[in-house]
Amino acid sequence: MQTGTPEEQWREDCAPRRVLELFSTKWTSMILHTVHARHGGSARTGVLHRSLPGISKKMLVQTLRELESSGLINRHVHDSVPPTVEYSLTELGQRLVEPIELIYDWARLNAPALDALQPRQSSRRR
Repeated sequence: MQTGTPEEQWREDCAPRRVLELFSTKWTSMILHTVHARHGGSARTGVLHRSLPGISKKMLVQTLRELESSGLINRHVHDSVPPTVEYSLTELGQRLVEPIELIYDWARLNAPALDALQPRQSSRRR
C-alpha cells in the first residue's frame, strides 16, 4: 500500500492481512507447493505425508482441513476399501501457488544469504 492510501485499505480485515492469515501455520505454503510442484495438483494423504519430512500426521490433516475450509484445497473421498482421500488444488489454490513459487524461487537464489541469517530461537535449523 502506498503512503496516503485511503484508511479502509488499512483495516484489520483488509485483503493483505487476510492472505497473511492463511500462512499462520508454517506448513500452509509447503503443502500447497508440494501438491503443485511434486504431485501435479493432487495427492493422497499418505503421499503428502511422505513428501513432507518433519510434519506430523496430525498437523498435516489439521492444515489440510484449514486449507479446505479456506477454499484452497478440495477433498475427495474415493469409494474404495479402505477408503482413500485425495486432495487437489482449487482454482483459488492454483492462483495462490503462483506467488508461493516466486518466493520459493527467490529463496533458492538467495540460499547463501538466508543461511547466513541468525536462526530464530524457535527454528529447527542448526
